[in-house]
Amino acid sequence: MNKTLGEIAKDLNRPILYLRGLQSRFELPVLEGALYTPAYQSFLRTIVHLRTLSISEETLQHLWHIEKKLLQLLHVESTGSPTWFLDSCGATSYRKRRLLLTNHDCGVEVSAKVLQLGLNFSDSPPELFAGSEMGEDAMRILNEYLKIHSRIGSDIKSELPRVAAALQWGQQF
Repeated sequence: MNKTLGEIAKDLNRPILYLRGLQSRFELPVLEGALYTPAYQSFLRTIVHLRTLSISEETLQHLWHIEKKLLQLLHVESTGSPTWFLDSCGATSYRKRRLLLTNHDCGVEVSAKVLQLGLNFSDSPPELFAGSEMGEDAMRILNEYLKIHSRIGSDIKSELPRVAAALQWGQQF
């Protein structure tokens, strides 16, 4: 069910101003009224959860740009949706095949360092030159993604004991 930004703010226990800041810094579309889809909400929830686990916003922004670039190389942006980079957020199937922030299903486990290059989600005719011939290297971007993803995973694992301790302390408060 679609919601307003105010409803999402309440669900995430964050001020609307904080969410507006995320929209600005992550270059997300600002919608009017109850037009925020569950996928959009899921993306914001993911960012809030990762920030709660002490993943820096700079790291998340960098990963966000890498994921969007990778999806552009795979022509996912050509689906015609104004929120194409958010439309997979919230999906729960095939978790290991999905990117962390966009949650896009890559068709194979992301850690396998394999992509189905040549996928084109567009109805338009293919470009004259392949992406790699134009200097775009999806595998290089995937490797950069995997490095950041691995670092985030390590950071989360090291932060979990502190979060658990804070939760236990907070329950006694």
